[in-house]
Amino acid sequence: MSDETPLSHAISLADVEAAAATIAAHVARTPLVAAPRLSDRLGARLSLKLETLQATGSFKERGAANRLAALDADERARGVVAMSAGNHAQAVAYHAQRLGVPATIVMPASTPLVKVENTRGYGANVVLVGETLSESETEAHRLEAEQGLVFVHPYDDPLVMAGQGTIALEMLAEAPDLDMLVVPIGGGGLISGIAVAAKALRPQIRIVGVEARLYPSMHNALTGESLAVGGASLAEGIAVKNAGRLAIPIVRDLVETIVVVDEPEIERAVNLSATLLRTMAEGAGAAGLAAMLARPDLFAGQRVGVVLCGGNIDARLLASVMVRELERDERIVSFRITSDDRPGLLGRVASRLGALGANILEVSHGRLYLDVPAKGVTVDVTVETRDAAHTRQIFAALAEDGYAPMRIDPRGLSQATTGL
Repeated sequence: MSDETPLSHAISLADVEAAAATIAAHVARTPLVAAPRLSDRLGARLSLKLETLQATGSFKERGAANRLAALDADERARGVVAMSAGNHAQAVAYHAQRLGVPATIVMPASTPLVKVENTRGYGANVVLVGETLSESETEAHRLEAEQGLVFVHPYDDPLVMAGQGTIALEMLAEAPDLDMLVVPIGGGGLISGIAVAAKALRPQIRIVGVEARLYPSMHNALTGESLAVGGASLAEGIAVKNAGRLAIPIVRDLVETIVVVDEPEIERAVNLSATLLRTMAEGAGAAGLAAMLARPDLFAGQRVGVVLCGGNIDARLLASVMVRELERDERIVSFRITSDDRPGLLGRVASRLGALGANILEVSHGRLYLDVPAKGVTVDVTVETRDAAHTRQIFAALAEDGYAPMRIDPRGLSQATTGL
């Protein structure tokens, strides 16, 4: 890399600028947009970098395009191999196809189907091996040695890191007054490239990283802690067990802090992106917003640039996340009424709920539960309400009417209630 690269860092601003020139004709310059509704909600002035609008739906194209452009004729003929949970896979496959380079991608067996099929759609040979990215990496290196392929690492490669850093060049060109950048961390390639470029251009800018609590790999590497790593995270794109060797010193030197976020915060962030931004973001892609939900004190009143780094989320999963958020906000609730089996009960309950302003989503009528008298009946109802206060009003009214509703919580457990 460049002669001006610090001894402790794998890349410099010059490398990022060279990457920008290399990929300019091949990767989208994505918009940096204001988000007034989110800004009001989160208490900061947000600007969002929509890497979700790249051709393959994530920032990974930048690093992949820069790395593949450096292949010589012999390497192009032999082909490349990569391991990925999805976004790097699609990026390598897409740009390899564009350059006429054979590509083999090793993905964990648990990779969302949309990412697997998209990768195949770009002409790559997809191999599903292992339950974790580390297991997929072992297989990728085996294929590298066996077939003479060129390994394209998703984050621990200077050319890949420099490519990802071009995001910072674009953000600061459009918004040079940003106080902070918030960047998700998986292996660390994205935040490393961004941190090197941003701090060189604007030394006073603050860089904040974000990790999923199930995968605090960079946090562990920097602090020496041994927080548990592993589990099924909605943010599978940053579910990396080992932080990148090249990224660790950069993050140590240039990143102010790492916010570790829980799964409910990631779900809320995905929902906020869909409902307030009208933009699909996967769990890893929305991790920056999750950090702002988790630590509003850190960002209050600041001009914050958030990298919305990926949008490849399965539609059914997105729908589930949005419904779960409605349940958390108590705008969708379920309850059970037990009563004598008399004609007209269901009609009376439905009419009462309508008068209270509830929208009935689902009704189940049961007579065979053994904890119900032989002449009794249960009615399970799921309703949509305006908000939690409206829900409490409805339950209180039903209790006053003598229906004694039993709340059915999202885990399927019932609890007696006269309110909530």
